[in-house]
Amino acid sequence: MRTTTKIDELDIYVWEGKADIVDRVARCMASFDVEVIRADDIAISPERTALRPSLAIISVSVIDSGALVLRDWQVAHGIPVVWVGAAPRDHDPAMYPSEYSHVLPLDFTCAELRGMVMKLVLQLRAHSAKTHESDAMIANSECMQALLHEVDTFADCDTSVLVHGETGVGKERIAQLLHDKHSRYGQGPFVAVNCGAIPDGLFESLFFGHSKGSFTGAVVAHKGYFEQADGGTLFLDEIGDLPLYQQVKLLRVLEDSAVTRIGSATPVKLDFRLVAATNKHLPQLVKDGTFRADLYYRLAVIELKIPSLEERGAVDKIAIFKAFIAQIVGSERLSALPDLPYWLADAVADTYFPGNVRELRNLAERIGVTVRQIGAWDAARLQRLLALARTSQPVPAESAAEVLVDRSKWDMAERNRVLAALDANSWRRQDTALYLGISRKVLWEKMRKYQIFDEEPETRESE
Repeated sequence: MRTTTKIDELDIYVWEGKADIVDRVARCMASFDVEVIRADDIAISPERTALRPSLAIISVSVIDSGALVLRDWQVAHGIPVVWVGAAPRDHDPAMYPSEYSHVLPLDFTCAELRGMVMKLVLQLRAHSAKTHESDAMIANSECMQALLHEVDTFADCDTSVLVHGETGVGKERIAQLLHDKHSRYGQGPFVAVNCGAIPDGLFESLFFGHSKGSFTGAVVAHKGYFEQADGGTLFLDEIGDLPLYQQVKLLRVLEDSAVTRIGSATPVKLDFRLVAATNKHLPQLVKDGTFRADLYYRLAVIELKIPSLEERGAVDKIAIFKAFIAQIVGSERLSALPDLPYWLADAVADTYFPGNVRELRNLAERIGVTVRQIGAWDAARLQRLLALARTSQPVPAESAAEVLVDRSKWDMAERNRVLAALDANSWRRQDTALYLGISRKVLWEKMRKYQIFDEEPETRESE
């Protein structure tokens, strides 16, 4: 059953097994573009599961055979689901996250249904706009422009891509760009999996899926990550954390372009692009015997290296920080404030962020929330936040050698920051301490630690 009126060119899909509710939904949604699909039809028509709703699924009294398909759509594609009557009796928050689930009473009115739909339309539209805005990759530095040029060059290739980069540099963002820019796979799903967070014993079920009745509790068939990514992109983050026995199974799927569910003897042909990412040096892992050489060569057909935030320099640090601040504070409130203070921009540029963009975002969130609440660039408050950010480094290095390198880079950046602050304040220590958001005693300790000496007479300090 299908009506033809558009709402902002967006489709809303309705899924139901009982004709009476189907008819009620169709009548209530007569002014929308709606396709009503019966849950039992989904269960017996595998080709129907390839549907990719453009806006939402409204699911009313879903039968067991359709529940896991819904779960896959919800979790993999972020599609909201409205349960009419109640959520399933075996409602599991891990399988049906609350942010995707909405409930209407069984005797819902048209006003209630339309109100729910309009609420979802507005939420999805706002989320889409926010995602589009935040997904605009900032690349003012030459190294990032070179990376994005490589992304454009290889985006439409069908071969596997291996993305290298430190923690927090945005490896998933690059994978998403590769997906979005592909002429064919970009029209399909983007399924992201963190290989370092796969529970023991669940690899096969999560990746390969299972048939109904294949084991106790398998009351319905379930598609694994490989099948969910069919027609699109499978992004495997932290691929270096995958155990050897799982690497073998992944390689087999990549070689065969097919997967066999647990409890089934029938292979399912697949067509997806694989993008893998790691912050480890895989050739070294191959030498150490913890990563298969054949899998490495299968993954590394195209290799992309994402520069660290330190390599990108001040031009990107400040631009990214401003973008985060605008997103957190809000454009309306931000427009009522003076421009970003020069001292704050300089401090961000001079700060070393071991956690890269992720750590910079954390600092921007702290500062943004403060500015939003007090409605001003309060120097004393913000300098305290900056000082706190510079003295806390929760991101561990990979080895003792890396710890020494990171410590050295941090010390050099910190020494330069103190020198710049002293110069900016004519070497007046009281003013410099206030500028940095620290006490005069702490400033003196830093000067002694980094061997910063005032060559001028003490009278230079007009304190």
